[in-house]
Amino acid sequence: MSETRDTRIKRLKMRSMRRGIKEMDLILSAYADRNLSAMEPSGLDTYDALLHENDQDLYQWVTGQVQPPETYASLISDIAQTFQK
Repeated sequence: MSETRDTRIKRLKMRSMRRGIKEMDLILSAYADRNLSAMEPSGLDTYDALLHENDQDLYQWVTGQVQPPETYASLISDIAQTFQK
């Protein structure tokens, strides 16, 4: 049985909060709370895949220290804007 949209969003929010480093917990949980409910299924797929990436890489992408992979470029840009507000 596949998970419902609500269950998926709850799972993604939980995974956003329970990262390896505190900075990513704060950045991703704030982003998830503000944006996941309005995302299309394809956006949720990309976000879900992003959560499988290493926290150190994610942090460097979000803070602009390193260019993110093209797959995540627009999502990382969106997360970075949320983080900088």
